[in-house]
This record gives sequence, C-alpha cells and structure tokens, in this order.
Amino acid sequence: MIGGTTLIGVSDQTYQPTLSQLRAFVAVATYRHFGTAASRLNVSQPTLSQGLAALENGLGVQLIERSTRRVLVTAAGERLLPQAEAILDAADGFVAAAAGVTDGFSGQLRLGLIPTVAPYFLPGLLPELRTTMPNLSVHVIEDQTARLLAALRAGTLDVAVLALPADASGVVEIPLYIEDFVLVVPSGHHLAGRRGLHPGVLGDLPLLLLDEGHCLRDQALDLCRSADARPDAGDTRATSLATIVRCVAGGLGVTLVPESAVSVETAGGELAVARFADPQPGRTIGLVFRASSARADHYRILADVLRTHAPAHTRAPD
Repeated sequence: MIGGTTLIGVSDQTYQPTLSQLRAFVAVATYRHFGTAASRLNVSQPTLSQGLAALENGLGVQLIERSTRRVLVTAAGERLLPQAEAILDAADGFVAAAAGVTDGFSGQLRLGLIPTVAPYFLPGLLPELRTTMPNLSVHVIEDQTARLLAALRAGTLDVAVLALPADASGVVEIPLYIEDFVLVVPSGHHLAGRRGLHPGVLGDLPLLLLDEGHCLRDQALDLCRSADARPDAGDTRATSLATIVRCVAGGLGVTLVPESAVSVETAGGELAVARFADPQPGRTIGLVFRASSARADHYRILADVLRTHAPAHTRAPD
C-alpha cells in the first residue's frame, strides 16, 4: 500500500505514465531525498510525491521505499530506472528537434561547470556561444562534481564540464583540454619563481586545500600520495580558489592552482608561483553528458566549440 492505495501487482495495460511522473521517479531515485528532488524539479514536495504515487499505482509496482529516515530504490525501480531516463531523453530530444535544433543549436542548454573551471572558462566561452549559436539559451549551473553528475542523471542538467575521468556509468566523456597544476606561494617565499620542483616538496609545506567535495582537493591529495608526501593541511579550508589564494597571500600556507586560474588569482602582485618538473602534474577537463541523450550529436559539436575556446595556458588532449 502506498499513500493509502494498494498496488495491484499487475500494471494496467491502458495506463500511460506522464513525463512529470517519470521525472519525479528519476529525481527521487537519483537524489534519494524528496525535498532535494522537488527542489531540483522546481515543484512542491506534495506535487512530487503525488506524481510518484500515481506512477506506482498506475504500474502496479513499488519503485521507491519510503521511511522516516531514508529513501531506497526497490529492485523493480532499479530495473526500470534506465528506461525512464531513456524516455525522458527521447522526449527532450523531440522538443529540441521541434525547436529547430536539427538546423543548428537553439532552445535551452543547461550547462554545469565545477567551481574551479567556471570563472576561468566562461568569460571567453559565453560570448563565443552568443556569436556562433545565437538561438541557444544557456543556463549556467556551478556546483561540485557529485551534484553535477546527479543532476545529469536526473535530467535537470544537459551537459557538464568537469575533471575526467568522471567515474560514472551511463555518461559520455569528451576531453576538452589539459592543464598543469601550479604551486602558488606568497611573494618572497623561498620557492617563488622556482621551476623543476619534485612533488615531494609538498610534504614540507603547509598546503591549503579546498573543502570536501571539490575534485581539486582530491587531486591535490592524490598528487601528495603519489609523491609519498604528507602535507600539513591544517584547519584552513575554503569553497573557492579565490579565498584559498587570499589565505596564501596572508601567509597561511601555499596551494595548488590549475594553470587556467593562475593569471586571474595571482593578479594582485602579492603572490608568486613555482612549477613542477616534467611530466608536470595536472588534470584533464572534459564535457560529460548522458549516453542516452537524443542530442548526443549536438553535444559533440558543442565539445568542438568548447575545445577551440579553452582557457589560455591549457593544451589540447593527447
């Protein structure tokens, strides 16, 4: 019984689920939280719950287990989830085609970017998109990797620009550019201007890191582990590179910054950089979208545009 209605166990062959019901199911299955799912779909929680209940009752199948503490996807829900996602992708593709996307990009594009990419990529990219794709309405969402991937799966995001590999199933990854990591230090620091550093030097420095959930934090720690370095990260953390480098300028430590951010974040003059020896550590940034998307061909074209207008001081993928 769900919401006072007993599931019949056999689907009504005349029943046809609505797209809003399917979106409710996919969102709840993705976020495992009714409040978050409702927020991402811009509907009220009662509306979301009613849509999901109507879907389950119409199918005669329980898709989601609810309790006061957690939300679980049933075995039937896990089996049906990929088909629900595919239906929503096909519907989005149909609407896009009707809007004239077959003749070029138009309509809405929900573009997600991680915080260590967005401020350095968007200034050059958005004017180019306005010029080359004037009928495209771009909506930018900046968020951490895990939440961007969840939004992709839920269908509330079309594409995302993030560090590869995404380590997620059901998505296509297209590399856009590669950039090195640079060590940012206070001006006057004994490493200022140095080149050819071994990553092991990080073990002797107070390395400031972004907060949990930021992929750059994980990449910095991976670099330290690969060099058998155990940095003293201390208690200073921040949610943006801008804050971290201000802390460096204030003498609280040093930090790793992707090459695309160096010119912006060190423009004040109170900071200096040091560079690592070849092969320099770095990361690959790429475009990610659902493998089931009906607009996959257009997203590949978009990737070519993004690659052509990658931030300065980055290089093409190998």
